[in-house]
Amino acid sequence: MNDWMFSEAERAAVYRAIHTRRDIRSTFLPQPIPDAILWRLLGAAAAAPSVGFMQPTEIIVIRDTEVRRQIHAHFESVNRAAAEVYTDADRRAYDALKLAAIIETPLNLCFTCDTTTRRGRGLGRQTMPETAVFSTVCAVQNVWLAARAENIGVGWVSILEPETVKTRLDIPAHLTLVAYLCVGYVSDFPAQPELETKGWEHARDLTEMVYFDRYGVRHP
Repeated sequence: MNDWMFSEAERAAVYRAIHTRRDIRSTFLPQPIPDAILWRLLGAAAAAPSVGFMQPTEIIVIRDTEVRRQIHAHFESVNRAAAEVYTDADRRAYDALKLAAIIETPLNLCFTCDTTTRRGRGLGRQTMPETAVFSTVCAVQNVWLAARAENIGVGWVSILEPETVKTRLDIPAHLTLVAYLCVGYVSDFPAQPELETKGWEHARDLTEMVYFDRYGVRHP
């Protein structure tokens, strides 16, 4: 077998990481993540696809408890406002969800994107400038999958106001905040996504998501 080919076991491991990755909220452990493993995760981010090889991503590793307390306090404020959108059964279901583990995890990761970078000389961005942010999202996904392979959980916190977080973390104005992740070891990985288990939403069937040659054309 050629060096670049995956063995059957390696191939199965990749698909296992993909299909058992979860957005973790409530099973985190206080166990710290060793530096060697953290750098493996960050290395996975650096190896992500990047349009024009622009590599616009920068990551802030947040371990300081006081910094995380400030972010958590902001989350609590924004989350209360977000809850007001829902009423009746939806409101009760929303209130029952755990949507962040900013304090419970040993570290947080904040991903930013420099959409102004001249790296890559604009290749691939002339018609789709948003691909800069897409490249950073690919870095987030790489970390998420690598973390699953390391038996580490990740939770993406999107109930945050980007400008407030940027101020708290001294992020320059020209950078775009893309993702704020809670990262840590967990007691278990659930068999299903938590939002599916709790009845918030159901998984789409793959056949509902795929068309052939033209939008709306299903497989015969």
